[in-house]
Amino acid sequence: MSDALARQMPPVQYAQLGEVRLAYYEAGPRRGTPVILCHGWPELAFSWRHQIKALADAGRWVIAPDQRGYGLSDRPAAVEDYDIERLTGDLAALLDHLGVDKAVFCGHDWGGIVVWQMALLHPDRVAGVIGINTPFMPRPPADPIAIMRARFGDDMYIVHFQTYGDADAILAADVGKTMDFFMRKPPPDQPPSAGLAGARSGSGSGSGSSFALIRMLEAYDPAADRRDRFLTDEETAAFVETYQATGFTGGINWYRNFTRNWERTAGVEQKVAAPALMIMAEKDAVLPPSAADGMEAYVPDLEKVLVRDSGHWTQQERPEAVNLAILDWLDRRFHQ
Repeated sequence: MSDALARQMPPVQYAQLGEVRLAYYEAGPRRGTPVILCHGWPELAFSWRHQIKALADAGRWVIAPDQRGYGLSDRPAAVEDYDIERLTGDLAALLDHLGVDKAVFCGHDWGGIVVWQMALLHPDRVAGVIGINTPFMPRPPADPIAIMRARFGDDMYIVHFQTYGDADAILAADVGKTMDFFMRKPPPDQPPSAGLAGARSGSGSGSGSSFALIRMLEAYDPAADRRDRFLTDEETAAFVETYQATGFTGGINWYRNFTRNWERTAGVEQKVAAPALMIMAEKDAVLPPSAADGMEAYVPDLEKVLVRDSGHWTQQERPEAVNLAILDWLDRRFHQ
């Protein structure tokens, strides 16, 4: 375990949840409705270090797992072992392990997809949902990979990920470079983006695809990057050392289940019954605030908060603003 993990996180614990063992970090008093923090890609439970401390200091019970495929948790070999049924099933099993009926589920990036789907697939286990950057996205009318390929091109990162092994190797070739590429603030002069909604094939990189992140990484020169960092050297080392040990395939396998998830959720009602909070980031290039427009049709009990001057990694870039929004909502909706 890196020095940053040891200093900034609670002691790691483990839960054997059927086929996988998950590592998780727990803090705060064991009372009231717990908050489960679900990270995205390429992240870890460590991404929530600021929220874990703030929630625990406020007297909230908080748990942050390394989800399957990540960090100290198990990494099954089969791609289908990372479908949405298993990802949400892990969270339900974690509640069983903790002896809890319901929790507030808070997710960022891919973790946001998981917590919104948790409210659809396991509604009896969900007291509330907090989405950070990632809005509720209703099931599309056709295979999402086919839609993305037609719209954004073959090198769009999610489409590219469907080819097993290629992106995995590029990302793992120089983990320090990979993390430097991803874990930066947006340029200071970057205007708000329309995200995926405003992109088309040919509008992004020289490859002809938009959001061709892996091809952009191949050409990336950290020395020429003018974007500010938001991680300390020690925090960067925590991510780099972990991904050097695990590689990226576990997390990428989540993306390789987009089609399977779409097929297996046919007939699931697209309505979130639990109260919800949507925290939006002003300068997220992929998931801008406009991506949350119209969510009220699917999430009737919804509040929205805008975090200004933040890119995609909002809970790490602007932790004070995120903590304030979460705690304010929890205090009003989930009294201790």
